[in-house]
Amino acid sequence: MAGAEGAAGRQSELEPVVSLVDVLEEDEELENEACAVLGGSDSEKCSYSQQVPMSICSPLPPLEIDRKQNSKRLWQGRGERRKGSVWHLEDVGSVKRQALYACSTCTPEGEEPAGICLACSYECHGSHKLFELYTKRNFRCDCGNSKFKNLECKLFPDKAKVNSGNKYNDNFFGLYCICKRPYPDPEDEIPDEMIQCVVCEDWFHGRHLGAIPPESGDFQEMVCQACMKRCSFLWAYAAQLAVTKLSTDDDGLVRNIGGIGDQEVIKPENGEHQDSTLKEVAPEQEKDVQEVKAENSEPCASSSSESDLQTVFKNESLNAESKSGCKLQELKAKQFIKKDTATYWPLNWRSKLCTCQDCMKMYGDLDILFLTDEYDTVLAYENKGKIEQAADRRDPLMDTLSSMNRVQQVELICEYNDLKTELKDYLKRFADEGTVVKREDIQQFFEEFQSKKRRRVDGMQYYCS
Repeated sequence: MAGAEGAAGRQSELEPVVSLVDVLEEDEELENEACAVLGGSDSEKCSYSQQVPMSICSPLPPLEIDRKQNSKRLWQGRGERRKGSVWHLEDVGSVKRQALYACSTCTPEGEEPAGICLACSYECHGSHKLFELYTKRNFRCDCGNSKFKNLECKLFPDKAKVNSGNKYNDNFFGLYCICKRPYPDPEDEIPDEMIQCVVCEDWFHGRHLGAIPPESGDFQEMVCQACMKRCSFLWAYAAQLAVTKLSTDDDGLVRNIGGIGDQEVIKPENGEHQDSTLKEVAPEQEKDVQEVKAENSEPCASSSSESDLQTVFKNESLNAESKSGCKLQELKAKQFIKKDTATYWPLNWRSKLCTCQDCMKMYGDLDILFLTDEYDTVLAYENKGKIEQAADRRDPLMDTLSSMNRVQQVELICEYNDLKTELKDYLKRFADEGTVVKREDIQQFFEEFQSKKRRRVDGMQYYCS
């Protein structure tokens, strides 16, 4: 028996002890996260009614959730129309960034995907099965449009039938990552965090990104593998800015713009990977070589292929110097590597992107102009929500006290302490008897408390000096 008690004691020592303070701190952290995610969105008005102010960029050549837990964050566009040579953001109802949900009850898998705003998730879909999509950019609320066959939006029914500028993916059916699995996944026993790609805004398991994620506090944003392939120019920036620096000693595709010596190194884990950028550059280089041969038609040693290559090196070097105003061209003149992995980026990395005319045109063609907008980031959205929530959550008692003089403050504090003491004693009786406190009991308490207060005031004697 003594041995059993000793073993139980040792076992209790090994088990982590969670105090009430720890629980309260965790609840406070969750509440702060909820304020960050939801605070930037309007919980009463459908976001479709919001109008995004027109802005000129530059001249151009989830989770299934319980509605009771909706106040907590559970896990970690187009709208652009070209008009001449200027891009306008003038899509009414397309919010820069907002908290979004998908309703599995109204738009189950097999139907067209649809997204709803925070206010509509409360008012129009309060009892439905929802997926939390965290936040997405440049999205118009779909609630009540043609995708919802038997539901009309209670907050803003006058919507277009379809929001053609919205972007959808498998997240709207509760599936995430390249593995297309739900989160949390009851069949997945591997603990792994989900990270959102800043470009496509899909969520990925850390183990499915091709590169081990740094510690969560070491990076601010992530670009997934597919988006790095589509936006391959980012590899030039990754060599200088990415949290995990990419060395040209690693296996991958090494590109040396300073010469024609582009190499394709076969990757052990993906032998079929090729880079489309090289295929596009090669014809231009071949044309330069042919032009050099035409100018040096007389047979001599300098007309050899080696001389031709040297001439191309010189021409490309001059071209790079002439474009010295472009940050991207300067980076491309250096050696960098391309790999089939995601990349992780630090705070304010977007401000380092080139915004010259050619680069802005490239961003527009790739539909990633938002990368140049400092207010597009999730961090900017969360900070906005925290500020607004902090203003809304001011203590009414402190606000009242600040508007009173000294005598009134003392009287109010005394009244508050009396109320707290008597309410505590009153509720203790129910706790001792093991009975449930009902609405009538609370009403009776306040009636008695007000009666005692009146007797104290009526019996007060006043003296004049």
